[in-house]
This record gives sequence, structure tokens and C-alpha cells, in this order.
Amino acid sequence: MSGEKRPTTFGELEPSKYPGERLGLPNQGPRSIARVGRRFAALCIDWAIASAVLLPFGLPLGTLWTHVAFGVLQIIFIPTLSGSLGHRIMGLHLVRLGAGGWIGFWKPVVRTLLLMLVVPALVWDSDQRGFHDKVAGTVLIRTRA
Repeated sequence: MSGEKRPTTFGELEPSKYPGERLGLPNQGPRSIARVGRRFAALCIDWAIASAVLLPFGLPLGTLWTHVAFGVLQIIFIPTLSGSLGHRIMGLHLVRLGAGGWIGFWKPVVRTLLLMLVVPALVWDSDQRGFHDKVAGTVLIRTRA
């Protein structure tokens, strides 16, 4: 047995060399952590789709209705497509951390409710996972280079 001291708290962990390293994910390419640019583009696409859904109903855009439409679309498409429409267009995929397989229904609901609060999405860890993903036990990864 070596005299090497193992970390016992998060503050004692060595810094990651890249986002996703601690999760066993590659640095680049498919299955790597989705980076900020793609995430932001996916969010803009999803917001535009939510706004477009409201147009035929004559509901005002940029209000609580847009927020609700955004949330409903997230809750519908994350369990069925493993990501929102914006995620899929940008080559992203939402998966359960460590387990793989179907993400289920409740994880997307919890994740979406936290995402709609905005602040949890702005609080990230060193793996670039927002608080909403940490609580839901999910990770947003790339499906293509």
C-alpha cells in the first residue's frame, strides 16, 4: 500500500484537464460534453420554436406564455427524442449519467422546471454541467463532431 493520500473532499480533487474527464467522457467528438456554443444555439432554437407555436393562437410572445410553451416542449421531446428539438438540430443528446438507456419521464420534468428558473442553468461545475443537469442526474453530450 502506497503512502499516497487520496482526496476526501471535492476541494482536494485535481483539476480536470477538460470538461467530462471526471465522468469518463472523451475530450472531443461524439460522446464529449456539449460546449457552451452548441448549448446556447440549441436554447435559441428551442425558444424560437416555442414562440412559433404561440403564433397561431395569437398569444403574446416574450411573455409567460413563451416560457410555458418552452417548458412543455422540453418535457415532451426530452423523454421521446433524448433531447429537445434544438438539442437534436445542434447534434446534442441528453443521457442519464452513468446508466445510459431511456432517460425516463421525471428526470426531464425536474430538469425543465429548474432550467425554467434560469439561475440553475447558469451555475456550472468543472464538467460544464448546469445545476439543473446535476440534480436530474443527466449530462448533455455531443452526437457528432
